[in-house]
Amino acid sequence: MRGPASFPKREHLVSLKLTDQLFKGGNGKSMAVFPVRMVWMLCPRTAYEEPVQVLVSVSKRHFKHAVDRNRVKRQLREAYRHRKTALAEAMERRPEEALVLALIWMTDKHRRSEKVAQGVAQLLRQLQEKLDAGSPVS
Repeated sequence: MRGPASFPKREHLVSLKLTDQLFKGGNGKSMAVFPVRMVWMLCPRTAYEEPVQVLVSVSKRHFKHAVDRNRVKRQLREAYRHRKTALAEAMERRPEEALVLALIWMTDKHRRSEKVAQGVAQLLRQLQEKLDAGSPVS
């Protein structure tokens, strides 16, 4: 992983196979803090994977214009980017597993960046606590 203030391409979830497993396989667990829902699962880590891979999704159903969807996705990515270090450290203590997660926008209204950041931070903190407790989260 690069510095704490980066979100490089290799940390983005781009694998269709993993995405299908996350949403269709029944493997994904979820939690929500309005206006963000997080779906995650643990999977075996291979040598080339990052410990955490993230997908950011904003539905066209909520925002018809791409400029609005892009703004919200930017807010979600920034919130994750600034708060990912504790989660990455928790996953480094689990060298045999990788975490795949999706951040999904749940409303059709814009929110201030501070509110989005608070929601993402709370979700990441809850997940990190579950990982540190050693409980099987997937």
